Amino acid sequence: MKTSLRIAFAIAAFGVLAFAADNTLGTWKLNPEKTKAPAGQSPITSLTIVREAVGDAVKMTGRGEREDKSKIDVSYTVKYDGKEVMVSGSGLPYDTVAVKQANENTLTDVRTKKGGTYKATGRFVVSNGGKTATLTTKGTNAEGKPFTGVSVYDKQ
Repeated sequence: MKTSLRIAFAIAAFGVLAFAADNTLGTWKLNPEKTKAPAGQSPITSLTIVREAVGDAVKMTGRGEREDKSKIDVSYTVKYDGKEVMVSGSGLPYDTVAVKQANENTLTDVRTKKGGTYKATGRFVVSNGGKTATLTTKGTNAEGKPFTGVSVYDKQ
């Protein structure tokens, strides 16, 4: 009986640890040379993203600048439950995001602009032993035209 309980407890503990794994956490710096901005959007020349665990959620802050010198200064706190949260700050074409975790290396999201036509999906994948992340975005921009973009980040 004790052995069965120990095994059950060990399996449950492993499941919790596996679920809690999130290799997307940390500080990520955009690699502009490897990034392909969506057509019609001023390319981002610098961007640092910090993703940190806050209780049972993740806080994301992003600070940077576009080629046209406009600033990016945004943040949001989200659970990986696919529920929409507001994005505060400026410099992005969307103001809500909903995030899900596919596995410890992959997040998917849906981004929208309330009252606008912008809607996109994103896929953030950590690779290269946790040293690189690639964000692929596809959607419809503010003018209603389809777009795709690929951003590459290096772990700091």
